[in-house]
Amino acid sequence: MEIILGSQSPRRKELLSSLGYNFKVEIAAIEEDYPSDLPLEEVALYIAKAKSTALLPAIKKNQLLICADTIVIQEGVILGKPKDASQAREMLQCLSGKTHKVITAYCIVKDGIYYTDSIETLVTFKVLSEGEILYYLENGNPYDKAGGYGIQDWIGCVAVSKIMGSYTNVMGFPTVEIFEQLKKLGA
Repeated sequence: MEIILGSQSPRRKELLSSLGYNFKVEIAAIEEDYPSDLPLEEVALYIAKAKSTALLPAIKKNQLLICADTIVIQEGVILGKPKDASQAREMLQCLSGKTHKVITAYCIVKDGIYYTDSIETLVTFKVLSEGEILYYLENGNPYDKAGGYGIQDWIGCVAVSKIMGSYTNVMGFPTVEIFEQLKKLGA
């Protein structure tokens, strides 16, 4: 069975490789929009399914497709990927000294059947100084990550004071849950 990863995320590629799988990458060119009345906790799954549905016509019978999406929720608001340094700074200030929720949903498709799940992790940041935020903005890469940070980056090492749940989920690919699902599907 050939595995297709429907993601250009370097972290997802790295984590799927670390599970011991060989795979090809296909990208779903979709707008990551969702209905405004959709509960926030369901947004990641909605987008992961949309990515899968967009790629499904190209998937052959002997292939298995994996797509995922990650969101950060802070005080009832989804913090997406920041567009610029100003927005990244605002996000980090919003997360500073508080606990937020990270939800990664995955959608695995085999033989036209969707296997999905959403994993939640709570992440607590210490209070960040303005200098720490500016250092990360200048030396890190907050722009391709939900919430403007990568837990595996410098900011994760100095800011995350507590995590309740899966570390790899916060990276955008809950490896335990995906590995178990892939085993069940014979991959």
